[in-house]
Amino acid sequence: MFCGYYSVVSTMRENYDLAAIAIGVGAVLDMLDGRIARMTRTTSEFGLQLDSLADVLTFGIAPAVLALNWGVGSLPGLPAEIAQDVYHFGWLSTFGFLICGALRLARFNSQARRPSDGSISKMDFVGLPIPAGAAVIASIVHFEKSPLLGVASALLWCLLVVLLASFMISRIRYTSFKQLDLKKPQPRTTIVGTAMLIGLIVFYSEIVLLVLAVAYLVSGPAARLSSSVRRLLLVHDEGGDIPKPHAEGGRDL
Repeated sequence: MFCGYYSVVSTMRENYDLAAIAIGVGAVLDMLDGRIARMTRTTSEFGLQLDSLADVLTFGIAPAVLALNWGVGSLPGLPAEIAQDVYHFGWLSTFGFLICGALRLARFNSQARRPSDGSISKMDFVGLPIPAGAAVIASIVHFEKSPLLGVASALLWCLLVVLLASFMISRIRYTSFKQLDLKKPQPRTTIVGTAMLIGLIVFYSEIVLLVLAVAYLVSGPAARLSSSVRRLLLVHDEGGDIPKPHAEGGRDL
């Protein structure tokens, strides 16, 4: 919650890079808090609700305010009517991002109470996680730093925000990495790879974080497209009907 608040204050002061970094730090903390709670066996309903409130602030409000001010807040040399229309479009798109993020968290909270029948894998997220959506916005701002000044780039930015919002409320599955057990000994290659990744982030944070965020964003649609192609090839080889995908539901994050 501190990271989200700090990000909003930094955005108001037009220090957009610090605002983006604060969101990134919040994403790291968000990945750790659940694992720490499960490892220490201190999970609770209170913690679940508090975590969702923190997520709305840090990954909903903070990136929405950052995206609005960085993307459409500075458009010099435009007629007042055009600049106002672009700003209104940016306002609506960023508010849509916030709403879709809140809807996704509410969907998770409601379905988390349902008993699991074991038919749905808990290794996947249904829909783009809101921290990942916020990470895409923050990584782009951190990469570019200077606010957008052109109408075309501002409109493309707004469309990207809308795309992120639609991915969050979609049924596209994303890997949750819950299969990684930190309590078990890890292979040496994993340890070396993690150390190298940390080093790359320290020295080349702009490009590395952007690549990681975009790669995770496209991983869900790519996996679904690959699955559809495999089903079509299987049907073509066997000459049968296209198998229907399993009904999706169950626990979301």
